Amino acid sequence: MGEMSRRFLSEAFAGESQAHMKYLIFASRAREEGFENVARLFKAIAFAELVHARNHLEALGEVGETKENLVTAINGENWEVEEMYPAYNAVAELQNDNRAKRSIRFAIEAEKIHSAMYTKAKQAVENGKDIEIGEIYICEVCGYTTDTKIDRCPVCGAGFDRFRKF
Repeated sequence: MGEMSRRFLSEAFAGESQAHMKYLIFASRAREEGFENVARLFKAIAFAELVHARNHLEALGEVGETKENLVTAINGENWEVEEMYPAYNAVAELQNDNRAKRSIRFAIEAEKIHSAMYTKAKQAVENGKDIEIGEIYICEVCGYTTDTKIDRCPVCGAGFDRFRKF
């Protein structure tokens, strides 16, 4: 693939990924406000954006076997925890932006857990097995991730009723 094609597809992947997430968030807000059909429209078009993003990522050759994908995921989570979010947090501190600092703190704590969970999954896959894991619970407030039921989120204090089961 030519360098410009690679660069542009990579930028298109980022844009489509952001559109996908943005539209899902917009769908949630529309549903909260009682606009079910608008929510459904946002959700449907979010899926189309996901299809575009997947096509771009596959064209870039960045979708490998599960073991490779887990290495990519682990490296990405670790980079966010060790480099990206600390740099972003330094700017938020400098600008005394409490909302940004809170959001970054929430993300860092969740990303640490994600890396550990992906590492456990990678070890299982390397042994030719699927990961042994039960239900996964995600805090809807901060993203804290766990595979056990807890009374309160240790990061943001939300009650277990604010966790989504996967």
